[in-house]
Amino acid sequence: MFFLYRNTFSYCVDDNFPVKLSLFLTSSLSPFLLPAHGCYDCRIVLTDPSGVFTSPCFPSDYPNSQACKWIIRAPHGFIIQLTFIDFDIEEAPGCIYDSLTLDNGESPMNLCGITAKGLSYNSTGNEMIVSFKSDFSIQKKGFNASYVRIAVSLRNQKVIIPQVPDVDAVSVAETVSVPELSQFTLCFEATKGSSDDNDDWKVFSYTDALSTEFFSFGKTTKGHFLSFSGTQCILENALPRNAEFFTGTFQQLCVVVDSFSGSVGIYAKSTYHIVYCPGIFDKVIPGNGRLVLGSNSNEVSSLNGDIYNFRLWNFTMNAQTLANLSCDVKGNIVDWENEFWSIPTSALKAENNLSCGSYLIPSSAIEPTSCANLGSLCQGGLFYRISITVFSSNSNSVSKVHDVVAEWLNRTFQNWNYTVYVVNISIHPGSTKEGVREKRSIKSFGVLALLVYNSTNNINLEEEDIRQKLINNNGTIEGGYKLHSVEVDPVEKCLAEENPPNYFWPDTRPTVTNFTLCHGSSVQTASRTCYLGLQNYTSYWGQPDLRNCTENAADIANQLLNLTGEGQQLTSDKVNDVVQKLKKIVNDEEIDESLGSTVVTIFSNILTSSDSVLAASSSEALKTIDALALKIQFTGPSMSISTRNLALGVSSINSTSFRGGSFSVSPQNNASDFQIDFDKDQTNAFASVVLPPSLLKNLSQDEFEVISRAQFTFFNKNGLFQDAENPANLTSFVVACSIGNITIQDLQDYVKVTIKHTKIQEDPKPTCVFWDMNKNGGNGGWNPAGCQVHAESNENETVCLCNHLTHFGVLMDLQRTVTQIDPQNTKVLTFISYIGCGISAIFSAATLLTYIAFEKLRRDYPSKILMNLSTALLFLNLIFLLDGWIASFDIGGLCIAVAALLHFFLLATFTWMGLEAVHMYIALVKVFNTYIRRYILKFCIIGWGLPALVIAIVLASANTNASHVYGKELYGKDATGQGGDDFCWIKNEVVFYVTCAGYFGIMFLMNVAMFIVVMVQICGRNGKRTNRSLKEEILRNLRSVVSLTFLLGMTWGFAFFAWGPLTLPFLYLFSIFNSLQGLFIFVFHCAMKENVQKQWRRHLCCGRFRLADNSDWSKTATNIIKKSSDNLGKSLSSSSIGSNSTYLTSKSKSTTNTYCKRNSHTDNVF
Repeated sequence: MFFLYRNTFSYCVDDNFPVKLSLFLTSSLSPFLLPAHGCYDCRIVLTDPSGVFTSPCFPSDYPNSQACKWIIRAPHGFIIQLTFIDFDIEEAPGCIYDSLTLDNGESPMNLCGITAKGLSYNSTGNEMIVSFKSDFSIQKKGFNASYVRIAVSLRNQKVIIPQVPDVDAVSVAETVSVPELSQFTLCFEATKGSSDDNDDWKVFSYTDALSTEFFSFGKTTKGHFLSFSGTQCILENALPRNAEFFTGTFQQLCVVVDSFSGSVGIYAKSTYHIVYCPGIFDKVIPGNGRLVLGSNSNEVSSLNGDIYNFRLWNFTMNAQTLANLSCDVKGNIVDWENEFWSIPTSALKAENNLSCGSYLIPSSAIEPTSCANLGSLCQGGLFYRISITVFSSNSNSVSKVHDVVAEWLNRTFQNWNYTVYVVNISIHPGSTKEGVREKRSIKSFGVLALLVYNSTNNINLEEEDIRQKLINNNGTIEGGYKLHSVEVDPVEKCLAEENPPNYFWPDTRPTVTNFTLCHGSSVQTASRTCYLGLQNYTSYWGQPDLRNCTENAADIANQLLNLTGEGQQLTSDKVNDVVQKLKKIVNDEEIDESLGSTVVTIFSNILTSSDSVLAASSSEALKTIDALALKIQFTGPSMSISTRNLALGVSSINSTSFRGGSFSVSPQNNASDFQIDFDKDQTNAFASVVLPPSLLKNLSQDEFEVISRAQFTFFNKNGLFQDAENPANLTSFVVACSIGNITIQDLQDYVKVTIKHTKIQEDPKPTCVFWDMNKNGGNGGWNPAGCQVHAESNENETVCLCNHLTHFGVLMDLQRTVTQIDPQNTKVLTFISYIGCGISAIFSAATLLTYIAFEKLRRDYPSKILMNLSTALLFLNLIFLLDGWIASFDIGGLCIAVAALLHFFLLATFTWMGLEAVHMYIALVKVFNTYIRRYILKFCIIGWGLPALVIAIVLASANTNASHVYGKELYGKDATGQGGDDFCWIKNEVVFYVTCAGYFGIMFLMNVAMFIVVMVQICGRNGKRTNRSLKEEILRNLRSVVSLTFLLGMTWGFAFFAWGPLTLPFLYLFSIFNSLQGLFIFVFHCAMKENVQKQWRRHLCCGRFRLADNSDWSKTATNIIKKSSDNLGKSLSSSSIGSNSTYLTSKSKSTTNTYCKRNSHTDNVF
């Protein structure tokens, strides 16, 4: 019996020995893919305006081995729209068998199954390629597709900016004449490739007949610029210098140039800025030049991106006009229409989501459009509220009425003299009354619709015109509906008002944003938008946007000082509000010593609050204090500000002549404030910092040049330093020191920090830590890395000198005290763990590859279970080896993912060790008539699914706070809290003890029980044999004990004995045996198995070590393996114990029927 299915060729020699040979046919099929014969030619070019094509033999099943290709072409200015009327192609992951490939000119996509039925696809250019292939089996109906060419205006296309000047250049058409320009407005939208790091480019360039450039826009390392008649204006206050304004999505930018006043206006992201550029005063751009998109020379590159909707006017526009600028306002010099441009086909690309484009795929006729779809058409448009009552004798639902009325309204206003859009419809059921002549009820429905009209060319649209248009089209309503009444009213403007005081807003149409000057400012503007409510179609004012209107910083600071003064009750919300205002002052204002002193006093007042009040705003407060120290201006060599709870000192330094320095803070005589001293030794100082002469030695030249100051901060209260993950008990003041705005680390000589204790420590065991702003998701936390306690420390003060690996035991640290082992043992355990895990990973991979490579070895169930266990061990070791390295990146989400994966593979390893024990029990204890359907599949579901379920429950219980369960912690610290390595692992104690210790405890107890039962069975059977000596039996049983110990993971039980004085020795045993578990499994369950050795000799050895294919073993082993595969393997035998050949022989006697005869296995089926 022969049959062919996919790439597998199978045959049965007889009923007892099925053999399956895998033939790799994929590579040999491609040359034999041919068009269908007897149906039609399917490799053609389609150039008709519209048409239909199908898969071969449609609607009958397509033949095997097809390679079809349709090329659909249209003239320039058109795109192809393809619609699948019917679609049914064999489905497979990744469409690896039969598939249809659609190349729309941008990114080919593979389609199969039935999902494409009824869908439409557009090309980005004037060509679309459709390819279809089928393999040698399984046919489906195929597809039926229609295509049509669609004329595309430039509004629906963007332009890819050419990167090589004068090659496929995009320029204004020769028929367009550009006049002399001294005032103009220019608007365009552009994108920039995310992978492009170039900071020297141009978006467009205008040159005269002699190729002299007179006008361009672009960016250099100095920032965005506008070049006008030889003068380059840097737009540093209007556009970001170090960041990109243009991104992967289109950003609109408008430039307003007025040479009479020497000003350049920039409108971007709804904000208008004016930049004064005296160099352009009274200059004129000559006319009849050439405007190109991109750069006009090879010296400067073009913007690597796309451009859209480029428009130019020969007059200036103000901020309000630009805010209300719609797509219908055409540029009177250059507009984004085909007749204005000369663009090669290769640079055009059609898209659906362009701001001023119309949708290429028509939307449903029964749905009204929306302002979101219309883009800027709604902004500043005239809105009309339409109230209609319709009668119907049909018992239709509200949704049906909505569809009918929406379709009628859209049809009514199509192709009208006025461009109007219905943007919203709501239906309200009315009363029901009995008809006079008919014996049926008549229902009424109230319809409320919103109409928007963008009044181009200032043509008025009266309400009566809209009303008459609807009445005249009454007869076109379908579905038995009749128009009863029509009312049309314009949506009211937002009425003029003053809000807040001194800010006046005039009457404003809905969706329009008004701008006015900030009170007391001639430059900064405030804005306010008149919104349109879609519930009742009425207008209302939004809140004024006064973010640009900054008040006097000193006045605000004095108000905050009074608010936080003595006797004031501060809540968490009040403190947060004060911190935010101080942050704005520090970031936006010039800080002199007077203002800085006020800000420091305010922070000192805040520090008197409780920890719970300060918790929410502590991180922002610390960052603001740091920014204040960095920004405060002062005269002389140094300055200091001292208050009751906070002291700040700043000292000028000369980086070229720096020879070290020091800061100290001490109490003032008869005062509650503190005194900061520079470069003086104070014997009674609360805190001091000594900077070594080599402090600036390893800095780069750029960093070296910008250093000008050193900052010193002293905190008398520590309420701002709250570590949620490590609530340590601070026993000292807190002191901070920094050099400019740079990071200094890995110093050759230590920085010496001396801090007084807040209370005497009789038995001090201090830990030197620093506040790490990056810990705890940016909230900050204590970090001991890089600091150590000096021997000069005593019960009154601590001296810190501020300038790591982990071991395998942290995974099952039941006491959670492994982090307190001395540094020498920590290092030894670490090396043992990493070396052992590396060796284990290699040999686990070797075991796995051996069983994968030799098909005869993996036919029985024990081998398949062993492969799964080796896989879990392999990934456990690999992730453990990579864990510390990944933790060094300090990426919270990545660390959580690694910790969860490590947890998963640890549980999977435990589970597969337990399944090994279960399998041995069934095979050796139950033995007879035990057939389990889909045995390995059920084991795999348990072995991989149960750990996945545990991880899923843990993550679900954490909700969105997975960082509370998994994350980075410091392991390997000594008793003083020094040293250690970051490691991504379980942070939550409950999760660790339940899902690791508890989970393993259950598996360990079960494995111990199975171990005893299995060993009793093995010893009992081997004891009946008389052909071995007592020594041989003891050695044989000892080997079984050792091999089972590692296979069942008995050595993981050392974790239960690592307590008290036995912690260290059992940690050594735990790390040695468990990190090498993969090696031991390879030795006892792979290398020492006779059938594995013979397979290696047959396929991997040469010369006299090679075992011939026709050897006695080959003949007998094949028979043994086949029988054991049917009798033993399928009856749940275990060839992993003891002598393989002997055990196979003993088990083969227990069952005589072959697995092909399923009738014998009926006793225990589940």
